[in-house]
Amino acid sequence: MFYREAGDFKTSYREDNQTFPIRFDRMGFYVALAVAYVVIPLVIDDYWANAVFVPFLIYAIAAIGLNILVGYAGQVSLGTGGFMAVGAYAVYKLMTAFPDVPIFIHVLLAGGITAAVGVLFGLPSLRIKGFYLAVATLAAQFFLVWLFNKVPWFYNYSASGQITAPDRSMFGVFVTGAQTSATAKYMFCLILLTLVALVARNLTRGTIGRKWMAIRDMDIAAEIIGVNPLTTKITAFAVSSFFIGIAGALFFSVYLGAAEVGEAFGINKSFLILFMVIIGGLGSIFGSFAGAAFLVLLPVLLKNVLVGGLGWPTDLAAHIELMIVGGLIIVFLIAEPHGLAQLWRVAKEKLRLWPFPH
Repeated sequence: MFYREAGDFKTSYREDNQTFPIRFDRMGFYVALAVAYVVIPLVIDDYWANAVFVPFLIYAIAAIGLNILVGYAGQVSLGTGGFMAVGAYAVYKLMTAFPDVPIFIHVLLAGGITAAVGVLFGLPSLRIKGFYLAVATLAAQFFLVWLFNKVPWFYNYSASGQITAPDRSMFGVFVTGAQTSATAKYMFCLILLTLVALVARNLTRGTIGRKWMAIRDMDIAAEIIGVNPLTTKITAFAVSSFFIGIAGALFFSVYLGAAEVGEAFGINKSFLILFMVIIGGLGSIFGSFAGAAFLVLLPVLLKNVLVGGLGWPTDLAAHIELMIVGGLIIVFLIAEPHGLAQLWRVAKEKLRLWPFPH
């Protein structure tokens, strides 16, 4: 059949180690990119941008960042919402202090500031792990939210305590503020997600990624064979926080436009992104996409079916959503710890062997 490696010859090590070894997968990837960059921008409207595509792109960036830390490096973190808040407030201060600098640079600098904060709170991982590290990162979550609430400098002494993204443009097109179109929001987030995914994929396949996975599998054995646990864990926290900071900056400036730290970046946000990683699959870039897509589309589907179609109350639909997500987490942790990514890999393996039973 068409999904086979027969006849797909490799003539170099680079071709042999490519992400998509089967030609059909490569063609599917290029088609997906073409649809994302060419087709969707032509048909997207405000509803699809704000309800589905923009939150999916932003949450996918955050899930990739958390998956690097939890899935690849094996370090538990419950402070994702707090680190997103760092990215949001950093980009806000940069946008108001340096209005002539492009917003793209502001977002990257906000990610760098978040990386520095992530390294600071990642230092306890050198001595503690597991449940104790989870408690330490949870403390970081509450401390950061408290800090942004109590220090007026972070929100420019606003009477309401909220931060509001000013209008900023790239190449003459607004990407933040009330004048931003759905296409501009979508394309700005898509470009950043593409860059983040490419960087994450190459990092996890290289020397740094192998060190992360060695520490995850058995840190003592990794140290014996020459892996430095100090630099490896700190690097994982830095890269993870950098991506999460970018997601927080986009979530505030492009998606929300205005935010209050307790509502937008509370503990619920940390658990939501952790659920995306668990359901999508630990240690998988594709799993980050799958988990983000699932948890973004699920509320939209339930709202349209239960509220719009059957006329159920909104609060009942929200409770049913929580029940479904909780049940799925239990099922995946017991039956398939590697999540949707593993199910996808198994399905592809069966397709490659079909119709043979072995």
